[in-house]
Amino acid sequence: MYRPTGRVLTLLELLQSGGTRTAAELAGQLGVEERTVRRYVDQLIDLDVPVESVRGRYGGYRLAPGHRLPPLMLTDEEALAVLLGLVAGRRTGLTAAGDTAAETASAKIRRVLPGHLARRLAALLETLAFTDRTGGSDAPDAGVLLTLADAVRHRRPVTVRYTDGAGRHSERTLHAYGIVAHSGRWYVTGKDAGIDEDRTLRLDRIADARTLPGSFEPPAGPAPAQRLLSALATADHRHEVILRIHGTVAQIRARLPAAVARLADPEPAAGRDAAAERWRRVEIRAERLDWLPPVLASLDRPFVIDRPDELRDLVSALATRLASYARGTHGPTSTPPTDPPPEEPE
Repeated sequence: MYRPTGRVLTLLELLQSGGTRTAAELAGQLGVEERTVRRYVDQLIDLDVPVESVRGRYGGYRLAPGHRLPPLMLTDEEALAVLLGLVAGRRTGLTAAGDTAAETASAKIRRVLPGHLARRLAALLETLAFTDRTGGSDAPDAGVLLTLADAVRHRRPVTVRYTDGAGRHSERTLHAYGIVAHSGRWYVTGKDAGIDEDRTLRLDRIADARTLPGSFEPPAGPAPAQRLLSALATADHRHEVILRIHGTVAQIRARLPAAVARLADPEPAAGRDAAAERWRRVEIRAERLDWLPPVLASLDRPFVIDRPDELRDLVSALATRLASYARGTHGPTSTPPTDPPPEEPE
């Protein structure tokens, strides 16, 4: 049986789910009369919970932004979702505020979990594993991230202090198009106004960001995520690899995604050409070549190496080793990595 205090907390939970709720709707869900709902609302207001009354045909009650966060009423499933999100973000390098904020937020939620749920969650976290790399120094500064997000939303230029991969420091004026999280790192895409060229910058290399007066219009064209993938695939690196692979777009992309390789022909999103098996030109820029032979072998598609000659030698050496393994004539040895090293545009 509900007690009045329990109904008041249930009312708060209903209002925290968002939107405007009519008195009749709330009364039905709480099992009380509408005048009782109004009394419960007054009790919440007395507790400094910012409840607003909305007049009109579609009026009712809703929570307004307040100076203090009202007491959060989370179901077991909601608490689990929030906590797993914090854990996953920290372990995959996507916790923007760094490890400390994620740890303290996780601790606060775990302290208020019911005992049975806390025990089950502890068992889950002890048995949970991640194949992606853990986060660390690549996490961006939270202030920089929020400043850039505001600049993207309101189309305001920003000035940033940046350190590139070679350790060179610079100050740039950026027209930021969007922010993208990719492979455990955060990036911002936009135009460097000083040189009037598009650039993709790593957020963890930005030491400071300040909004400037004025505004800009972002150009039409690819979305920020696609701009990032194109920048990663076409960035200058030590080796320029040209391949011809016989297969469908899906077969090639299964092992050579857009962040790693560029299809020279226009790449259809769907249709008969995308599903057709034919020879397709593939371009890859990479710092190392030792990861490519096992990837090409895993494609299980006919391919031709146009350049460089060094890659042909590496593929031939892998084929020789595999043949010797099959005959049992080769002892154990180290194997090259099967995944490409993380590439970065700047």
